[in-house]
Amino acid sequence: MIKVLIADDHPVVRQGLRTFLDLQEDITVVGEAGDGQEAVDLVGELKPDVLLLDLKMPVLGGLGALERLTGSPTRIVVLTSVSDRSDVGPAMRAGAAGFLYKDVDPSALVQAVRAVHGGQVLLAPEAAEAMLGAGPATPEMHVPGPVQLTEREREVLTLIAAGRSNREIARALTVAEKTVKTHVSNVLMKLGVQDRTQAALYAVRHGLA
Repeated sequence: MIKVLIADDHPVVRQGLRTFLDLQEDITVVGEAGDGQEAVDLVGELKPDVLLLDLKMPVLGGLGALERLTGSPTRIVVLTSVSDRSDVGPAMRAGAAGFLYKDVDPSALVQAVRAVHGGQVLLAPEAAEAMLGAGPATPEMHVPGPVQLTEREREVLTLIAAGRSNREIARALTVAEKTVKTHVSNVLMKLGVQDRTQAALYAVRHGLA
């Protein structure tokens, strides 16, 4: 059962999300928060698997909540009605595992919860464009040009971009998980990126995913 916490300052939004998520056999809503600070407190108390987090909230905004939850095992999906493209990069760098808009189809949101819980990074098309296109990269979003990866490293990068875990990559390539960890470390080092999300974005930009 996937435990979900909903953080939004509008009660009607929280109720709507709870209603259709609770209809799913594999998802249960364990709590609701009306602001970012309450969301942080409830993550510590309820240990949800996935947090659906609005960005614009009182007391503590979504980005502030993301920063305070750095290192938490809870997977966080930003779910916002604000279409400001400049919000996407900071949210993903702060640790969000997904970025969606509130006009998302309910069934697509359910699939997103499952995908993010399974280890994937998921962005709405507009959010992906904001990360990968839209003008020159900022220093924080620097994406290096093509680099020399071995054939196996390219395979690993492609699987990272597909949201596969190290264990799943090991199965797919018929190698030890320890070997995959080494390949992942080498890929991150060669690309000059800090984490799997940035590596996945590199793969998308350079046609590897």
